[in-house]
Amino acid sequence: MPFMSIYLASDHGGFRLKQELREHLAKRGVKVTDLGPDCIESCDYPPYARAVCQRVLENEASLGILVCGTGLGMSMAANRLPGIRAALCSDEFSARMAREHNDANVLCLGERVVGPGLAAAMVDVFLCTAFQGGRHQRRIDLIETPGADVSS
Repeated sequence: MPFMSIYLASDHGGFRLKQELREHLAKRGVKVTDLGPDCIESCDYPPYARAVCQRVLENEASLGILVCGTGLGMSMAANRLPGIRAALCSDEFSARMAREHNDANVLCLGERVVGPGLAAAMVDVFLCTAFQGGRHQRRIDLIETPGADVSS
């Protein structure tokens, strides 16, 4: 897999799936840094989203994976940070396109939405898919530049 570091976190609603994904990635020989939590007790998702996203922003050769009950809260929290392109996915095609066309650097999943088998397949696709660049880079630039002229 082309990425040097994978950062992983959840809240209590995504804890079990996070644990399964960590084990799945370890079996595949992927270096994973689990940023928490370390138990299933109720916790807030924004600090965990921020921790993963800050690491991803500090290390260009990395991707993040965030898990909560639906994936919605994590994706909203993650996308608040400039430079983060978090994609909430519930199928392999979306995970592939998130990387290929949108250069997503964080994958968000919902434990209550997808099962562990599908989640593992989406993670594999996300990590193995390269950004195509080209016309897609222009669109990424428009996302990253508030107020950019859409007519060009």
